[in-house]
Amino acid sequence: MKIALHPLLFGVFFLVSVPTSQAQIGIEIQSGEHDRIGTPVKVILDAKEALEASRAKINLNGKEIYGQLCELGLVSLRELGDEADAASQRELHFILPKLPAGQKFNGTVTFDLPDQADKTRFRFEDEEGLSTDLILGDRPVMRYMYETLDTSSQQRIGETYKVYHHVYDPHGKGFVTKGPGGLFPHHRGLFYGFNKISYSVDGQAMTADVWHCRSGESQAHVKVHSEVTGNVLGRHRLEIDWKGKNGQPFATEWRELSAYNVEGGVMIEFASKLETLVGEITLAGDPQHAGFQFRGSQEIPDKTASQTYYVRPDGKGEPGAFRNWPGNKDHVNLRWNALCFVLGEERLTCCYLDHPENPKEARFSERNYGRFGSYFEYTVDEDKPLQLNYRIWLQYEEMTIEGIDKYSQDFVTPPTALQK
Repeated sequence: MKIALHPLLFGVFFLVSVPTSQAQIGIEIQSGEHDRIGTPVKVILDAKEALEASRAKINLNGKEIYGQLCELGLVSLRELGDEADAASQRELHFILPKLPAGQKFNGTVTFDLPDQADKTRFRFEDEEGLSTDLILGDRPVMRYMYETLDTSSQQRIGETYKVYHHVYDPHGKGFVTKGPGGLFPHHRGLFYGFNKISYSVDGQAMTADVWHCRSGESQAHVKVHSEVTGNVLGRHRLEIDWKGKNGQPFATEWRELSAYNVEGGVMIEFASKLETLVGEITLAGDPQHAGFQFRGSQEIPDKTASQTYYVRPDGKGEPGAFRNWPGNKDHVNLRWNALCFVLGEERLTCCYLDHPENPKEARFSERNYGRFGSYFEYTVDEDKPLQLNYRIWLQYEEMTIEGIDKYSQDFVTPPTALQK
C-alpha cells in the first residue's frame, strides 16, 4: 500500500529542537463527575520542544506511566477549528490508571524516542493491494479491507465494491465481523455509508447507493495519509472516494480509525470527515442500510442467532425482541446500544457508543444476525462537511448497563486534561 506522508510527519522526524531529555512540561487531569479506571486521555500540547519525540513518560503523583505523542487527529482538528496548529501542536495520549470522581492529578511529562524493538507497541502490516492489519504486540486488532474494485465478475464486484474494517476478537484469534458472502452480503465489518444519496452534476440530477453498490457505485480506497503507532494507540487516516453510478467520485471521505491499548477488550474509535466534490449532497437512507454500523460474523445467523439479544440504556432485551425505527419510534438518539452474541462457546458484547455531536435524529436498528447501528439524514455542501465520531468496545461475557455506561461516559465526557 502506498502511503502519502502528511507534511506534518516530516516535522516529527526531522525538526531539530531542544533535546528530548531536557524537555519537560506540566499537565493537570480532572476526573469530572465519574470515576475513571483504565480511561484513555488526550491532551493537546503546544510543545515545540517535543516535535522530535513520539513517546512520553508521565509522572502522576509518583506513579510513572507511558504516553504517546502524535499528530492532530480528525477529532482534534474539528475541536480546535481555526486554532489548530499542525506545525507545533501535538496530541499526548495515555491510559489513566485510576482517578475517583471529583479529584485531579498534577503530572509532569518528559519526552523520549521509542524503542523500535519494543514488542508491546502497535504496528501496521500490509498485504499490498488487499488489506492492512493493525497489530498490538503479537495480537491483531483490526484489518482494513481496501482491494481495488474488480469488475471481472459479479462475485468479484461484490467482494471489492466497498472498503471496511474487520474486528478481531479480544484474543486476536479470528474475526468477530463478517466479510463478503453469506446472509445479506452488503453488510460487513465496521462499515459506513448511505443507500439514498442525491446530488447534481452540470444540472443533471444524480442518485447513488454506496451501501448496496448495485449500479456501478463504490467506495474506493485512494491512499493512506498517515499511520500512527506506539504503546498507547495505533491509528490510520484514509482517503476514500465515494463514487456514483458513472464511476466518478462525488465526495471524498477522510476516515480515521484508532485502537487503544486498554485491558479487558478491544476499543476502536471511528472518526470521519466527508467533503463534497459536486456541491450540495443529500444523504438519506433507512436504519438497515445507512449510517455507521457493525455486522457480526456469519456464524451468528448460521448457528447462534437465537441466542442474540441487546442491552439498551433502558434495560436488557430478550432474544427475539429487537427494536427498529420507525416501528419503534422512540428507538432514536440512544447514548449507546450493545449487542450480546455467541461465537463458538463464547459470549461477547459489542458496545456501540454514539457521540452527542453526531447529527441527530439518530435512528437505530437491531437484528438477531448481529447487525446493528444508526443512521441520520444530512446535507453536505462546501461549507458544511459531515464529521462523525463513534467508539466501539468489544469484550467477552455479558455486560451490565452500569458497565456499558462507564465506557460511554469515558467517551462522551472524558477527563479534563490540560497543559499547565
